[in-house]
Amino acid sequence: MKHFALGAFAALGLATAAEAQQNIVVGHALSPTSHYGVGAQAFIDTLTELSGGAFTGEQAPAGQLGGERDMIEGLQIGSLDVVITSTGPLGNFVPQVYALDLPFLFRDYDHARTVLDGEIGQELLDEISKNNLVALAWSENGFRHVTNSQRAVRTPEDLAGLKLRTMENKVHMAAFEGMGAAPTPMAFPELFSALQQGVVDGQENPVTVITASKFWEVQKYVSLTGHVYSPAAVLASPVLLDGLTDEQRGWFDEAAKASAAATRAEVNRLEEAGVALLRENGMEVITDIDKAPFAALAEQASYSVYTDQYGGEMIERIKAVE
Repeated sequence: MKHFALGAFAALGLATAAEAQQNIVVGHALSPTSHYGVGAQAFIDTLTELSGGAFTGEQAPAGQLGGERDMIEGLQIGSLDVVITSTGPLGNFVPQVYALDLPFLFRDYDHARTVLDGEIGQELLDEISKNNLVALAWSENGFRHVTNSQRAVRTPEDLAGLKLRTMENKVHMAAFEGMGAAPTPMAFPELFSALQQGVVDGQENPVTVITASKFWEVQKYVSLTGHVYSPAAVLASPVLLDGLTDEQRGWFDEAAKASAAATRAEVNRLEEAGVALLRENGMEVITDIDKAPFAALAEQASYSVYTDQYGGEMIERIKAVE
């Protein structure tokens, strides 16, 4: 009986220790070796280190937990812990975020990162957090470019009639309609097979996503249009974070910052190496593009989608950031 009591006590101790260690799942839409994967791992490693192992983590990559909108909704009900997502579906929850998706708004990476790391970026994170979500940090995808299987795109006329997958984002869709394409919104996990089967002719994403997804297997041409800067966000479930102490919550904030920094560093690396990788894998890379005609058509078609509802103040504030 004594031995049994000691054994039961030991088992209870093990159970208590197991309960004290909490495993956090970080979901995202890309491969574990992508820039999202690098960011997710940095989040996990930082959280584990700061918590002394009280929190551990694992990735759920490649849309294992659904499309980005599905994952955001999972955060809201507490079925998911942490998600790294593009801003594409976020506008459905927080329309103010659509400002970030306006074409040809950001001048370069320095401009975009300065905006998101400053007052404007914090305001938008706060707005996201009013929607039963916790927005921890701005991360990154990069500037978006057009790929397709049909022809080289150098002018808006070359886009005419191309069925182009876009995110479920009305600003992006309006921009591509204005530039002459036929935008077709669909969730990212469906995209590769849609390209493979010819359901759509092309898509638009940063070099980071094009390389991570090996789109060279189903696309021939990539045009470096740089038409939209694509941020990403590190989001968490309020169901998870509301139960934490202030110290524990601080660990999650620091993990999100580390994730964003690691992702941006990987974007920098891939921007340099990615175009060469696309060429090595048989894609024709079109660089001789006059962006002015694209910008004129895209802005005319899409800016009003935002300004008609929210005015132009946010746009002017973003443009004014040095």
